[in-house]
Amino acid sequence: MPTLISLALMHRFPESIYYALIAIAFVALLTNRVARPVQGLGIVTPALLPPLSAAIAAILLVYLGGAPHYLIFLIAMWGYLGTLIGADILNLNKIRDLGAPVASIGGAGTFDGVFLSGLIAVLLV
Repeated sequence: MPTLISLALMHRFPESIYYALIAIAFVALLTNRVARPVQGLGIVTPALLPPLSAAIAAILLVYLGGAPHYLIFLIAMWGYLGTLIGADILNLNKIRDLGAPVASIGGAGTFDGVFLSGLIAVLLV
């Protein structure tokens, strides 16, 4: 569902693709740096890092970079995709070594980061 919301936002604001790629890469990099594999559980991340890094990216892009002010609405998309890419997609090679019977995208802190990204985006707007 977060991916569909992100695609809808990209469709609604096509001129923001350049800024979105920068912010998603920023969130994904930070999230990937702190995501850790936990035996029997999966890839875990601190829940507040993705939404806070998405908010920082928005502030930097809008107020320091001269980006359009509507980008503040896109914080949720950056948090969604940055978290999923940074925590899950970039760590797919580590999943088989964890001994977890099932691998799921968006679990163990990743879901929290995605949910909180939407919540913090609403609060900031």
